[in-house]
Amino acid sequence: MTPDPTLLDDVARLRAGDPQDMLGAVASAGAQIRDGLAMVGDLDLGPRPRALVVAGMGGSAASGDVLVAAAGSACPIPLVVHRGPGLPAWVGPEDLVVGLSCSGTTEETLAAVAAAVERKTRLVTIGAPDSPLEIAGAGAPHLAVDAGGRQPRASLWSLATPLLLVGEAVGVTPGARADLAAAATVLDAVAAVNGPAIETSSNRAKELALHLAGGLPVLWGPPGVGATVANRFACQIAENAKQPSMPGVLSEAHHNQIVSFDGPTARADGLRLVVLADDDEPPASVARVEQSQIAAAEAGVPAVLLRGSGPDPVSRLAGLIALVDFASVYLALLGGVDPTPVAAIESLKARLAEADS
Repeated sequence: MTPDPTLLDDVARLRAGDPQDMLGAVASAGAQIRDGLAMVGDLDLGPRPRALVVAGMGGSAASGDVLVAAAGSACPIPLVVHRGPGLPAWVGPEDLVVGLSCSGTTEETLAAVAAAVERKTRLVTIGAPDSPLEIAGAGAPHLAVDAGGRQPRASLWSLATPLLLVGEAVGVTPGARADLAAAATVLDAVAAVNGPAIETSSNRAKELALHLAGGLPVLWGPPGVGATVANRFACQIAENAKQPSMPGVLSEAHHNQIVSFDGPTARADGLRLVVLADDDEPPASVARVEQSQIAAAEAGVPAVLLRGSGPDPVSRLAGLIALVDFASVYLALLGGVDPTPVAAIESLKARLAEADS
């Protein structure tokens, strides 16, 4: 089906295609940060741990990726985002485990928290109040999150805010509270210029959705901000637009995925490249970003470069994430897809629960 670009400038049709208001949920990101900052006071979590392990799944685990990108390559300890049940064998009492679940009921996260309690690791849980997650923590500090009925993927900053403050408390994201306050302002600004009432000609998120419509998105970024946003974009395209994409990290993608530019999908004008980058990149990453665009142009692959800008990594990350989150919803609406339901996930969870019973 050929997308109708006029849809994007028809607010009534956009609203009709988004009955549960995913666009509004995306626009709430700045408020999520401010609410989180108000809810989480000073944290005393003791000395810096040997390693920090973030245990979560799906949209909840995405906040762990935000922590890793915000901490950057200068982080003094290993940061691990663990997506799965239990914990790696090496995790022990010298480490800090943060169990994240927006609902407080995620099976894999509950198993990870149970393992942390059994091994007597330092533990913090973040999620719904009075939930199985809080109970599983067996008295560990619990930072309550009110997602306001939003889907986990639309509650990224409700979870990332307390997680970054945990990171600040143990010395891996110093200055996080101030950076988050700045990021909230950035998120408000992005929402103001990319909302449904802003015409496509002045709306980067709508332009990005049109760039991707009808093709296979190829999403590349250097380690840190760029790669984190590329992976986020892929997940949002899957859950909101119900479409596949191909995320990759530079320069790893130059050792494999770039060959797809020579294949039949590219020749049929099927690939759409988006390169996501940070204003503060080392020279090697700057070169990889530039060469990605050159390679795409030589292969006839339409390409867009998006750069994060702002005074700190959290603000730059937030601005790019907000842009791609809006774009993923507009891409869904262009395809006639309701962005909110995730029937395949819910069906799979139900089958797994039945098999375990």
